[in-house]
This record gives sequence, structure tokens and C-alpha cells, in this order.
Amino acid sequence: MSGVRMIEYGRTRRVRVPVGDEAERWVTRGECLRVLVVVHNVTAATRLLDVLPLFDDDLRIQLLATCTGSSAFMSGTAELLAETGVPVLPWEQAVETRVDLAVSASFGGQLDVFSGRLAVLSHGVGYTKRLATPDTGHRTPDTGHRTPDTGHRTPDTGHRPGSGRAAPVFGLAPEWLLRGGTPIADALVLSHPEQYERLRLACPEAAPTAVLAGDPCFDRILAARPLRERFRRALGVRPGQRLVLLNSTWNSESLFGDGGDGGDVVAALLDRVAAEFPVDEYRFAAVLHPNIWHGHGPGQVRSWLDRARRSGLSLIDPLNGWRQALLAADAVIGDHGSVTFYAAALGTPVLLGAAPLDSLDPDAPISTFMREAPKLDPGTSLVAQIEGLLAGHRPLTGPAEFTTSVPGESAARLRRLFYSMMGAPEPDRPASLKPLPLPDHEPGTVTVPLHVRTWVLGPGEVAVRRRADPHPAADPGRGGELHIALHEDTRDVDHLDLADVVFRDGTPDDPRFGSPAVWTAEVLRRHRNCSVAAYVTGPSACVVRVRGEEPLLLSAAPGTDAADAPGADPAAYASALYAWLASYVPDAPVPAERLARVMDAGLRVRTGDRLHRVRIAPLTPPAPQDR
Repeated sequence: MSGVRMIEYGRTRRVRVPVGDEAERWVTRGECLRVLVVVHNVTAATRLLDVLPLFDDDLRIQLLATCTGSSAFMSGTAELLAETGVPVLPWEQAVETRVDLAVSASFGGQLDVFSGRLAVLSHGVGYTKRLATPDTGHRTPDTGHRTPDTGHRTPDTGHRPGSGRAAPVFGLAPEWLLRGGTPIADALVLSHPEQYERLRLACPEAAPTAVLAGDPCFDRILAARPLRERFRRALGVRPGQRLVLLNSTWNSESLFGDGGDGGDVVAALLDRVAAEFPVDEYRFAAVLHPNIWHGHGPGQVRSWLDRARRSGLSLIDPLNGWRQALLAADAVIGDHGSVTFYAAALGTPVLLGAAPLDSLDPDAPISTFMREAPKLDPGTSLVAQIEGLLAGHRPLTGPAEFTTSVPGESAARLRRLFYSMMGAPEPDRPASLKPLPLPDHEPGTVTVPLHVRTWVLGPGEVAVRRRADPHPAADPGRGGELHIALHEDTRDVDHLDLADVVFRDGTPDDPRFGSPAVWTAEVLRRHRNCSVAAYVTGPSACVVRVRGEEPLLLSAAPGTDAADAPGADPAAYASALYAWLASYVPDAPVPAERLARVMDAGLRVRTGDRLHRVRIAPLTPPAPQDR
């Protein structure tokens, strides 16, 4: 280790228990096999967390962790390791500590220094990207080997700065795999034989270390497929809504980057989402690579996407929620990252917003996928592209075939590998991975001004189309009537006095608002131009007060979508009621008898191609009359 600049990371104090100087004096179980988890950054750590449960319930195992300090993306790593509750060793102590097995999900760092045997897993869909080996300041192998010529031409943009050859494929080239001509890893875990063929051509010295053990990340996704509808409900996706997932890997050529050939794609994309997609027919969510989060900072990412989030975009946790969102999605707009390839492997329609082939191994299946998958056309209607994608989707065979050749088998294969490397018998119970957890409910509440266009289709029937468009243009060709509906918690507070419908959501017994009846009366007193105040009390009901009237309860009627699941957003019911009442006598008070008529017959609300029947009743039923 002489001559290598040590990057100080995390706590500098050495761990004394369960390993360290005189640890035998303090430990309770001192005869354990030691498994060291070697973490490069948050991205690699998440893949290691997939496999840690394989050691659960084994009293013979002591888990330890350390960080190589070799990644440019260090932020968030210490916090993630602390959450595991596993003892975290400073790098210098980890190198000196006797371990039986070291497990990494990256080749970043100096991995040939441990006493135990080393297994390396991929932290994506195999090894697909070209990446120049880092220079000074990082503990990364650099053997000076030239990448074997496989007969394939590589683009100039893949070349290393100052060199005449393409950057090596991360995880498959000698620059990453060998130290002094000897493989660094004792076991290189692959998910498909095609990866072995590329390994054999690129670095034949490492080929004997290859082990086909599947993809634990994808296996967890496959196991959770039956829970798709629960994940959709957790994201607030209603019957009839389509969930579109925006997915980006990191770097300037990604979907979220600002250096691709198509310019700043995501900036234009977010504006078009608000302008083109009705909020009752589409839900949007974004899954961004951990290196975006921790490179730029979670607060900065949230700041960049503030308007989009207030327009209903859900920003998915890049560690714990992205797989559930992927299962819930109807379509994905993505790039050359692993998540997009996983989506295609699930059979989900994919539209590529960025596809920089130069950064990929031309022989990798993801390169074929990038060439064959449909591409986003910035010059045409985005909603038309999504609808066309969904209508004409035919899954490509490559992603499903090449993601893993042994679906559902990674737990058994990996545990067998790990225990054999330690020379210990496996536990006698079946190996298993943890199921994906059910995320917290995130309704995707829209707090920007909603521009609501309505059409009265007949007695008690109203079509509603709500858009979170920040720049609504006058478009008389659309027909119908236009009004503004606005959440009380909006940042656009100057619009509250312009809104026709003001709404909020909350529990009926929230003492901060008194009650839904109290809140609706207060809103109408405060905002003199508001005609309807609506307090959404649940997924299918709201309390509405029309100016000059008593509060009403609007709820999804039996026999509609809400019989088995929530129907439309109840705030849309309030806009439909406003449109129905206003259509009779514009700019005049609503006669009580007209309101009574719709209360008797009920209201029918159309959002997109869905019809929702709404029951309207007094909030407090009238007392029975004495006879």
C-alpha cells in the first residue's frame, strides 16, 4: 500500500469490538466467520444490501463493512452504512483485519489487499459501459495491459483522453480485473453466459473466476410482480390513469444530463409533461441514479424539480423505491442505464430520451436494445408518442433474455458460492432474498394552479380535463369552459384570489382546520372570488361548500370504479359540480333548487375515457320531522 494516497473516509477511530486490538476480551461470540462488505459508493452498496440477507439467522457469521474511499460520489455512503447497523471499519483497519470472505459490487478501490477470498458482483445489468481507469488519488488497479483486440470498431468518443484507444469496458477488461497479471477476484459473479463470452475475449486470464449466479436485484423485482397494483396504489395511481416513469442514469449524456446531442432533454420534457398531459389521466414519477442525488445533493435535486413535483411528479427514493415504481409503471422514458433495461426486461414499453451508444460496449445486449428501441422525437406531440407507444408495444426479446439466464435462482446460487468460498457448510434452510417493501402512500398532490376545462354533456354529466400547465394558451378550438382550481398550500399564493375552486386534502378530524365544514366556510370568507371550497377527506370523497349553501359530501357512488378502488381525484368532482352549476346562470348565484336537483339525481363526471358516478348529500343529514 506504499505510494497509494489514502483517502480518509468516515470515522477515523478504529473499531475495538467485534474486531480490533484485544477484541477477544470484549466479544460475546468470538468464533464467527467474518464477512466483509466492501463499499465503493451508494450505488454499489444498494446491490450489496440485496445479498446481505443471505447470511441472516446464521450465528456463525459476523458481518463487517468498510468503504474504499475510491469513488467521486462519497456523499450518502456513510449514512447508508450506518443504517445497516453493521460495524464499519476504517479502511486501514479493514485491510489489517483477518476476514474469511470479502464481497464487493464494484472494482473501484484496491481490492487485492484483503486476507480472505473476494467475490465481486455487478451493480447493474452486467458489465456494459466503457469507463477510463481513474488516475491518482484512487485505489484502482492499473496493470498497463492493453485491451485485447476483438475485431470490433469503437467510437472515437469512447477513447481515453490523451490515448489512441477506446476506454475499457468496466468490469471486463484487464485494467479492472488483474493485478500483476493475476485476477483480483476469486469469483466474478455473472448473470448470463453472454457476459462470460465477452469476458473470455477481453480478459482470458480472469475467465476461470467467472461464476454464473444470476441477478439478485432483478430476482427481487420478479418476485414482487404480483404486488403491482399495491405499488400503483402506493403511488396514488387511480383506475384509468397511466403511470409514466422518467428514468435517468448519471453523466452529462444521460436523460437528466445537459450535455447530450439532443440538448437539455429533461428541461423541455418537464414543461411538456405539464402542458400536454391531463393530471387525471396520467401520473408521472422520476427515478434518478444515486450518483445524481449524491453528486449534486438531494436538496439540489429536489430544488431543480420543485415545479415538476408541485405539478404532481413523484420523486422516487433511489435506494428503496425505484424497483416498486418500475413494476407500477405503464411506460418508461429512459436512457442507457440499467433501470431502463430492467423495464424492457419486464416487458414495459420504453421510449429512449437519450441513447449515447459511444459509451457502451458495442457487443453488450444493451447496445442492441439502444439501437432497436423507439426514440423520443422532440419535435412531435409527447402525449401522442406515449399513446402510440402503449398502443403498438411489442416487447423486444433481448432484455428479457439477457438480464439473467437463471431467473429466481440467485439466492441459492450466491449463498452456495459464498459459503463454499469460506469453506463452511450452508445453513439447512432455503436461501431467500427479502421481498420488496410496500412504499408509503404518495398521492402526488398538485399544488400549482390547475387549468380546468369542462364540458357539460347532458343533465348532471360533466367532462373534466385538468392540466398543471404553467403557461396556458388561449385555445378556443378546445371548446368547453375554463376555470382555475388551486390547492390551498400552493406557492402561487397570488392565484388564490383568482381561483374559482380552492381545495385541500386532510383527515376530517384534523384540529388545525376545525373541521371540513369550518375550513370551507373560512376559505369562502377569505377568497371572495372563490365559488366552491373542497376539503378532500379520503381517496374517494370530499366535503364541498358552494357559496351561499350548506356543506355537502361528494363521494364515489356504488357501481363505479370506486367499488373496488378509488375513482377520480375528489377535487375533480368539485370542479365538475362548479361547472355544472355555473353553466346555468353565469356570474350569478346558484339557485338552491338547481343544486337540490343534482343532489337528487347525482353527478356523472368523465375524466378521459372513464365515467365516475358521484353521490351528493348534505354533510349532516337533516333531523327527522315529527309527524
